Amino acid sequence: MRERSGEETGGSLVEVEPLSYLEPLESRTRGVAVLDALADMIDRAGLKIGDRLPPEVALANALGVGRSTIREALNRWEGLGIIRRRRGDGTYLAARVQTSLGLVPTMVRLEGEALLRLIEVRRALENDVVRRATVNANASQRREISRLCDLLLIEVDGGRPWRKADAAFHRAIYDASGNPMFGQILARLDHALERSRESPFGRDEFGLQSFPPHRDLADAILGADANRACAAINHILDIVEGEIRTIIGIGPREKTTGR
Repeated sequence: MRERSGEETGGSLVEVEPLSYLEPLESRTRGVAVLDALADMIDRAGLKIGDRLPPEVALANALGVGRSTIREALNRWEGLGIIRRRRGDGTYLAARVQTSLGLVPTMVRLEGEALLRLIEVRRALENDVVRRATVNANASQRREISRLCDLLLIEVDGGRPWRKADAAFHRAIYDASGNPMFGQILARLDHALERSRESPFGRDEFGLQSFPPHRDLADAILGADANRACAAINHILDIVEGEIRTIIGIGPREKTTGR
């Protein structure tokens, strides 16, 4: 593990253990306080992608918490793609970690950055599945996709929980693609990215602006217009991505058009 510090003494660089940047927490706090402390350690120690983190036992001792608390915190980071564990070798940094200097909490920013990485993967998969569904769907499947879209928008417009209706709509598209692996892969990606109870990305109001274009997507599939369907799914993803970027305070990206 490379251990660095920006501190200099007499013109020479002094090697400082990352653990020296940790202090015992006031209470045996689970969750955000532990993750914030770890993020601060990584930032101040100058650890980079590919560097190894200190062992769980050392982290737990430095923070004054149980090893299970550290393990739960690292499990969450692993789900966000921030770290990678190598059996018998340790835990390595897999994504950039930098503490927030503004109003956005560190964990919210890290979750948002992980979601942006997920959307990048989803774009490639969703464009493929939507194009295949538009080309391969039979008349019955096209009508069912349209019907499920109607039900989804009724739930959203009525202010009711919409997640089951949204899952049913997208599952119908995955089924119509002719390859069930698409739905399985996308579901696993979503499940792997755990969101905290405090996360603004887990609330029902997150992403609401992306639902009206679902009608465009359903109509394009109903009309067998693959280019229009791809443009619609990219528009949906653009809206969600824009909301994530607004929440974590980073600039917008250029819009993506259908292939």
